[in-house]
Amino acid sequence: MIHVEHAVKEFKKIVKQPGLKGSINALFKPSVEIVTAVNDVSFDVNKGEIMGFIGPNGAGKSTMIKMLTGILYPTSGNITVAGYNPQKQRQQYVRHIGVVFGQRTQLWWDLPLSETFTVLKEIYQVETKRYQQRMGYLNEVLDIAPLMTSPVRTLSLGQRMRADLAAAMLHQPKVLFLDEPTIGLDVVVKDNIRKAIAQMNKNDETTIILTTHDLADIELLSHRIVMIDQGKRVYQGTLSDLKERFGKSKKIEFVISDMEQPIEQLLSQRFQQRGVQVYLENERGTLIVDRSIPSAIILKELLDLIAVKDISIKESDVESIIKEIYLTKASYE
Repeated sequence: MIHVEHAVKEFKKIVKQPGLKGSINALFKPSVEIVTAVNDVSFDVNKGEIMGFIGPNGAGKSTMIKMLTGILYPTSGNITVAGYNPQKQRQQYVRHIGVVFGQRTQLWWDLPLSETFTVLKEIYQVETKRYQQRMGYLNEVLDIAPLMTSPVRTLSLGQRMRADLAAAMLHQPKVLFLDEPTIGLDVVVKDNIRKAIAQMNKNDETTIILTTHDLADIELLSHRIVMIDQGKRVYQGTLSDLKERFGKSKKIEFVISDMEQPIEQLLSQRFQQRGVQVYLENERGTLIVDRSIPSAIILKELLDLIAVKDISIKESDVESIIKEIYLTKASYE
């Protein structure tokens, strides 16, 4: 459904030297620097798939999304979405995509929501019968009927996000681009939005690209992820593969019930020879253990050494793994 091959996007940036002389030179003899926002990125997204597209601020996510939606032209490389070239066939192409930006709205601010949908019906040339069926479906999934007589400016952020999703899905697009769809929402509303996205993806077989800084969105919705940093792709694959390949350790956290013992000395002598890292802070302790070592062995040795009143085991989570990849600035493909 989406094919991106060696996409590159470069921008020209005028570099101004300080002072009056720098201002004059920038006006008449500007010094130009080439900034590469997206650097040789390739990936494919299958029909009906939800793909998470993630990266830190400034990584090139927004630039890539703008090329996919046809707003920006790539400097080089090939991009096709639903069989269209987003730039060269823009008029036909936009009939097959929907876009939701968490910080912006496509709704008319002062119009009642019902009139916004009526306008969108005419823009996308949706037949009346199909429009009525579609609105019934969207109301079932997103519960927008109680909002239809309200001006958009009176809606809460969560209500507006539901309305924006409905507007983007009104013409039943083949591809939906979601940019931070849960930003600023409370936990309950986030959960409802995620369920609605998953249901529409399942019912309509809509291909979705999801960009977000909330990794819970990625874990709950995405089938695969593409991770970019400094314009380059550093990982492409499933979340389970990411955890399997790079979640090399687990944490055993415990609360000590008897602080009279020489806890740190006992733990260090027993575990450091195994390569287990030991951290203590007051009565709380943490062991960082390689995944290859069975937890049962470590737990037995720990309980033989000291008395504890609480204990838990935590596998490496997606957030910590991704943070490590960004910090090392390396490609893990």
